[in-house]
Amino acid sequence: MSAQQRPMRLHHTAFVTRDQERTRAFYEDLVGLPLIATWAEQEELFGSERTYCHTFFGLEDGSALAFFQFADPADDAEFGPEIPKSPFNHIALNVRSETQNAIHERLVAAAYDDDLYILEHGYCRSLYVRDPNGLLLEFTADAPDAIADAPRKARLAHEELKRWLSGDHTPNNKARGEHVA
Repeated sequence: MSAQQRPMRLHHTAFVTRDQERTRAFYEDLVGLPLIATWAEQEELFGSERTYCHTFFGLEDGSALAFFQFADPADDAEFGPEIPKSPFNHIALNVRSETQNAIHERLVAAAYDDDLYILEHGYCRSLYVRDPNGLLLEFTADAPDAIADAPRKARLAHEELKRWLSGDHTPNNKARGEHVA
């Protein structure tokens, strides 16, 4: 598939919140994503008139994280902000190391330190925290050798997936033991 045939970038990913101001303070003041749009909307959706506020917090590449808050508690109950608590359901945002450190400092200063943890994946270092809605965020700083190794990993991606799906679950992460293909 050519680059012209695939999506260019993530436009936005959206979630429901019960508290737009608390969400704004977290993303804008602590994480550093500017509030770039607020849409107050009312329209017929899914069989009822819905009134909601839709906010967008901008990333450097022009994409955004977005949040809906409904005016009617019945809409909130129907579409709710319940987010799965699994650590495998999360949003990962790529950051520079210095940005990751600054976000970490702001989160600790804002008393989010109980919710913070860091994992060294080998190919990246990740800072994890839950936002006020329960959404798990990962701020990942790529390791320099991982960036250089990206073309090789892309070349081997299908082969490695096929290997894993066939039952060979040997790790291929250099930080945890490389599978030699």
